[in-house]
Amino acid sequence: MRLDFTKMHGIGNDFVVLDCRTRPMPLDARTVRELADRHLGIGFDQLLSIEQAAEHHPARHAYGIWNRDGEAVGQCGNGVRCIAAWLHRAGLLALQETVLLQSPSGPVRVRLSDPHTVAVDMGEPQFEPTRVPFDAPHRADRYPLDVDGSPVTVGVVSLGNPHAVMQVDDLRAHALERLGPQITAHARFAEGCNAGFVQVLDAGHVRLRVHERGSGWTRACGTGACAAMAVLRDQGRVDARVDVQLPGGTLTIEWPGPGRTLWMTGPAAFVFEGQVTLPE
Repeated sequence: MRLDFTKMHGIGNDFVVLDCRTRPMPLDARTVRELADRHLGIGFDQLLSIEQAAEHHPARHAYGIWNRDGEAVGQCGNGVRCIAAWLHRAGLLALQETVLLQSPSGPVRVRLSDPHTVAVDMGEPQFEPTRVPFDAPHRADRYPLDVDGSPVTVGVVSLGNPHAVMQVDDLRAHALERLGPQITAHARFAEGCNAGFVQVLDAGHVRLRVHERGSGWTRACGTGACAAMAVLRDQGRVDARVDVQLPGGTLTIEWPGPGRTLWMTGPAAFVFEGQVTLPE
């Protein structure tokens, strides 16, 4: 089967977008892994599918997300911005129009201020351990975590996918190369997690690196930026509006606090169009 695709990225977090509105595609784990191979396939951090929303659902469109290891996931902040930009270029979403999309983890609102800048309502951060899911007897703003005999402290939150956030003084510390994969696969996270390492510059600016489950170290993680801001805001460390600097660029995160939804604003870029033959 020959398939049209669009290559996109959100501050360096790269995607292949497939238009699956008229027919479902055979996106099994093996197919996703082969397409994700940067030498033998197209190469991407995540694969995104644009689909019809469920019948009688108020959302205009739906989308799916697969990590490059072939596992389906619930949410991707950089990915939904690319979905919105793709829909706008296809004539399906107007500038300044707030539209509801159906994500694997629930409804998401998006709005474009220009063809390449998208604001996304990521919902309210979920800190209850059972919602993450994370093994803890009760909610706390910090948790001790034993990582292969090394004690660390993390904040834990879900933005449609699970996150651990660890505050550090130096994002270049060699220990992070080891801690990232170990926290991502830690047994207290029943479904694994995205491990974020955040350095606070001041109340409105932070720096972040994220080791994503199923993708490894990435240049950017939208939900990771949201998670880092939410954890720091919950701890009283940052203001209600924070610029999060990632290796690939900067995202603006706004969250007044409990009972309110969190908004992420950032760019979405088109790279190229192509065709690929799906493996048998």
